[in-house]
Amino acid sequence: MSTLQTTLQKSAELQGVGLHTGKTVVMRFLPSAENTGYVFRRIDLEGKPEIEALAVNVTATERGTTISKGSAAVHTVEHVLAALVGCEIDNCIIELDGPEPPIMDGSAHEFVEAILSAGKKEQLSSRDYLIIKEITHYYDSEKDVEIIAMPHDGYSVTVMVDYGTRVLGSQNATMANISDFIPHFSKARTFSFLHELEYLLDNGLIKGGDLNNAIVYVDKEPKPDTLERLKTIFKKEDVSIRPNGILDNLELHYSNEAARHKLLDVIGDLALIGKPIKGRIIATKPGHKGNAEFAKMLLERLRKEGRVGAPVYNAEAEPAMDVNAIMNVLPHRPPFLFVDKIMELSETHVVGMKNVTMNEAFFVGHFPGSPVMPGVLQVEAMAQVGGILALSLVPDPENYLTFFLKIDGVKFKQKVVPGDTLVFDLRMLAPMRRGIISMKGQAFVGKKLVCEAELMAQISKYK
Repeated sequence: MSTLQTTLQKSAELQGVGLHTGKTVVMRFLPSAENTGYVFRRIDLEGKPEIEALAVNVTATERGTTISKGSAAVHTVEHVLAALVGCEIDNCIIELDGPEPPIMDGSAHEFVEAILSAGKKEQLSSRDYLIIKEITHYYDSEKDVEIIAMPHDGYSVTVMVDYGTRVLGSQNATMANISDFIPHFSKARTFSFLHELEYLLDNGLIKGGDLNNAIVYVDKEPKPDTLERLKTIFKKEDVSIRPNGILDNLELHYSNEAARHKLLDVIGDLALIGKPIKGRIIATKPGHKGNAEFAKMLLERLRKEGRVGAPVYNAEAEPAMDVNAIMNVLPHRPPFLFVDKIMELSETHVVGMKNVTMNEAFFVGHFPGSPVMPGVLQVEAMAQVGGILALSLVPDPENYLTFFLKIDGVKFKQKVVPGDTLVFDLRMLAPMRRGIISMKGQAFVGKKLVCEAELMAQISKYK
């Protein structure tokens, strides 16, 4: 695996029809700056809104993965993302003039071809891998979906599928290394069963489908009018069932093409973690919902251990606490209140934000000619966010105060200046006992770590 980030040498363009919307769309892969990741841009909407390809932005997983931000959405992103991962591109803006990438032949192959034609360029920043250091397990008992990540020096994926049908049977596929993706997996096409096809057609989906961009397995005897209906919808003179149980005369690229396509989907959906993976993934009966949930789980577990970067959250979502709710819990008031909102709050972690502006009172006397937020106030802001976590563990937080007991391992990595937005991520190091809580805190501006510390505090009743 390369140690440097990459982007495209030049832009590449494709045009086609979206599988579910049936709308013609032009899509462009554009070179982008270091640490951009994958970003979809809807140029057909006012303001050309951008949606980061991150698990937190997943809003639907029915028959494909949809990401949204505000009122903008992009459907069926997984094949595009798989192509970028398979080509080992780290940073790319995907520009669309519609709500869905073109389905092309139902695989990632034509996206790969476009990316390869644009060429790959190494950048100066190092690639930030998500390194799996211990086994992580996901299981959905309702759908019998299981996904496991385990340590591995590379990126390996194994997929096993079994839908209880004679025509498809049990299949498995393994990608030993990411370099195997292009020659062995990028051409694997999406598939459906005949009964699913009838449902999708009845509900107005797959408007852009035809019998050349999806394998249709005939898992039951078709109704008398089904083949006639398919002939009309797909504008075919004849639709037949081949001896291998597949509609029409579409030939399989691989005997286990269904398993290979599910592997392709896993790679595309796990790209929503936001960084390349070093680890082995084993997935049984994977689907888009489970893939997206596993991406969130993997990122969350590693963040708790302090081994990943800035918290991933949806900035468009309602905060867990606004500033008025914060002032109902904390005794601090401006100009000594350093928390603007709380984005996430659980029994073990909290994510808070502070917008650093030029009118902060401390800038009047602290380096007024070259304003820099004092490090001690960064730690104070971190502590206030941690105080929200500590006070959330008691039923009447308004009757308590939080006091520092100890600060360890304080490190300042980068200046914080007016215009920056500080994002604080604090995790409990141990359960709170006798009102004493220990936390690991990190502060980020964008994706850059600017400050970190271990804090110990005690909450004390004062009313």
